[in-house]
Amino acid sequence: MTLTTLIDGKRDVRELTDGTYVIGRGEICRVRIDQPEVSERHAILTVRDGRAIIEDLHSSNGTLVNGEPIDRAFVLDGGKVVQIGSSLLRVSDGSGEGAPAAEGEETGEGGTVQPAEEDSGDGAEDPMRELRRSVQTQIQCELLKRMDLKKLTVQGVDREGLEETAREKIHAIVAEVVANGRLPGGIDPERLEEDVFNEAMRLGPLEDLLADDSVSEIMVNGPDKVYVERGGRLQLSDCQFADDASVMAVIERIVAPLGRRIDESQPYVDARLADGSRVNAIIAPLALSGPTVTIRKFSRRAFSAVDMTRVGTWTEDIAAFMRLCVSLRKNIVVAGGTGSGKTTLLNVLSSFIPRTERIVTVEDAAELRLQQPHVVRLEARPPNIEGKGAVTIRDLVRNCLRMRPDRIIVGECRGGEALDMLQAMNTGHDGSLTTVHANSPRDVVSRLETMVLMSGMELPSRAIREQIASAIDIIIHESRLSDGSRRVMAVTEVTGLEGDQIVMQDIFAFQQSGVGPDGRIVGELRATGSVPTWIDQVRSRGAEIDMGMFGR
Repeated sequence: MTLTTLIDGKRDVRELTDGTYVIGRGEICRVRIDQPEVSERHAILTVRDGRAIIEDLHSSNGTLVNGEPIDRAFVLDGGKVVQIGSSLLRVSDGSGEGAPAAEGEETGEGGTVQPAEEDSGDGAEDPMRELRRSVQTQIQCELLKRMDLKKLTVQGVDREGLEETAREKIHAIVAEVVANGRLPGGIDPERLEEDVFNEAMRLGPLEDLLADDSVSEIMVNGPDKVYVERGGRLQLSDCQFADDASVMAVIERIVAPLGRRIDESQPYVDARLADGSRVNAIIAPLALSGPTVTIRKFSRRAFSAVDMTRVGTWTEDIAAFMRLCVSLRKNIVVAGGTGSGKTTLLNVLSSFIPRTERIVTVEDAAELRLQQPHVVRLEARPPNIEGKGAVTIRDLVRNCLRMRPDRIIVGECRGGEALDMLQAMNTGHDGSLTTVHANSPRDVVSRLETMVLMSGMELPSRAIREQIASAIDIIIHESRLSDGSRRVMAVTEVTGLEGDQIVMQDIFAFQQSGVGPDGRIVGELRATGSVPTWIDQVRSRGAEIDMGMFGR
């Protein structure tokens, strides 16, 4: 068997033969820990027939196994970590795997640091992480004992007051643990305080990922596997939850302020964070791998048209053209697949709306961030626990028509509200914007037809297409490519109806020329040479337009 120790930050591995090993700071001890909080003869380790048993020798500060004090002989199986003073010990089967590691590290063969996203697949638990969890759990339990939440609620303490009180209590508890020599070596007290606070008052282990600007999406697949998206690539992070209950606590903390619920009768929910980041959660019995959370982060700084040009989503010519379309009050549909950046693009398009206009937004979960001063935000409401009180997107679209809007922005059309949106576009609410899940501009027409039929109105196909052709002026299709980049693939004008077919023409289109050595897609957005049929409108208003943007 192998004994791995972490004493004063130094890691040591030694072979163990059958026998007894006295642990303490005395010179006769076979495992010597020269620290003032360790007794002369602190504990005894017995190794026999492939088993290791630890027993405390009535030491002054006690012996802890996985953060819990022991008062009897304890079998060290399953990679349990022993804490004596601020030192850690672990007995393994001789492979040396899973030894106590320094804070924030995962060690592999030879003690070399392995990247967090590499999963060995052997299911071995980092003992230091396991011990941190145990210490964290004990401090959280003590925090609950010391914080009289009922009294604070009666006194009318707001959230900021609760957080300030929690920080003070946590600091006092950790200080006591450090003073008593019970904090394991390698655990930073300040970091521990922050982790406990995040777990108790905020979103626990996710706080660091939410603060990381390089992370665009967070995917929690149960408590042990948290993936992130960086630069369009998925990576396994070293963030973990203690158990399913910890993940559930975070979900509750997200949905409760929004008046939403998640339980066995309603095991999935859409919600948002305070910054507008989109959240989806699904739990048992539907999620078999544990509570699953997907967070699509919003950038702290809203994307602008210049940013879209800089990252290659579109070109300066397309930006100028779309600004012209919005100023001329053209009805625009942003289309694309999941994660293609439709909402971000919708935000950018909405920034072109004059500040003097009244805008009403309708969303399932409010995430649009408009900069204009006169914005009314409406958000749908799910049914209550009795299945009543739901307010749908369709209800809100119909209601906003009575609110004297200059512009209507629907976050996403996914059902019968498509009919109400088309009717609004056709009855004087020009300049409206919305998004649709579709794989091409032509697919947008099919999707809208299907959604209109979902409204329950038995309309003939030609009547629906007439509504679409007269309502929609521009379709801008965005896609997420195989290299993770998001590009505008086409800007298409809907020109009218010929027979039973809607006629469209591409104004701009993306042409791929290859794939670079780094796997990046090579191509460019080009003008097709087609000119919008309404270009005379621009000239009749005396506006200047650069025909060069159309390749003329």
